[in-house]
Amino acid sequence: MMKPFLLSTIMAACVAASAASAQVADLRSHTELRVCADPAAVPMSSEDGSGFENRIATFLGEKLNLPVTYTWFPQGSGFIRKTLRAGLCDIVIGYAQGDEMVLNTNHYYTSAYGIVTRKDSPLASVDLLEDPALKDKPIGVIAGTPPATNMARAGLAKNMKGWDLFVDRRVENPVGDMLAQVKSGELAAAVLWGPLAGPLVKADPELQFTPLVKETTGPKMFYRITMGVRLGEDSWKRELNSLIRRNQDGIDAILRDAGVPILDDYGKGLKP
Repeated sequence: MMKPFLLSTIMAACVAASAASAQVADLRSHTELRVCADPAAVPMSSEDGSGFENRIATFLGEKLNLPVTYTWFPQGSGFIRKTLRAGLCDIVIGYAQGDEMVLNTNHYYTSAYGIVTRKDSPLASVDLLEDPALKDKPIGVIAGTPPATNMARAGLAKNMKGWDLFVDRRVENPVGDMLAQVKSGELAAAVLWGPLAGPLVKADPELQFTPLVKETTGPKMFYRITMGVRLGEDSWKRELNSLIRRNQDGIDAILRDAGVPILDDYGKGLKP
């Protein structure tokens, strides 16, 4: 026979777990699609609604028959804690698969880092960081990102020019600065995340973006992108997984129209 104190402890734990579960479930709005986003992460998200993640949010809102509202906060330290976990919003449209800060949905696209050059540059055919043509050339990169490690291993560290990873993009624009310097010739090339560089390069006839899908050493260059929800919100995650699966073609169309390089699931080449 179970001892009274043990029974009461188990009952108390069950009540607490139930309350915690209810508390998580109660945070989500059922009258709005509340999105957590950076107000100046162009071309991904923007307070003026022009980013491709804004377009995906609008698309999802239409499918859910819900109006889209935003909580704006610069991405970086504290972003998830002060937006999603604070209960101010219910979804982050773009989040790397496997991050423990959120509960990830199934991925809805895969993309890669790549190299940006002028179309008329001698480096225009480069598609590997170990290419000897890159030696002794000034190349821009975001410090702390995976390609910075690969570049150092390829002997390119001496001439790398780094920009900070976490900045308030309302006042700093590292990607824009790098692309401007590639155009002017101050940089021979820049190595950037595809969803950031691809749309900006698409709008510039002098530049090109080449995905780094042939790297064989160092950190991988491709990543699967999911949507992020609060830990414990499994039913919301399942609802979004179903929504993504049923509307993948529409999401792909938005990404392609924006100029995002979409890869196959294994990062070996562009998705057909």
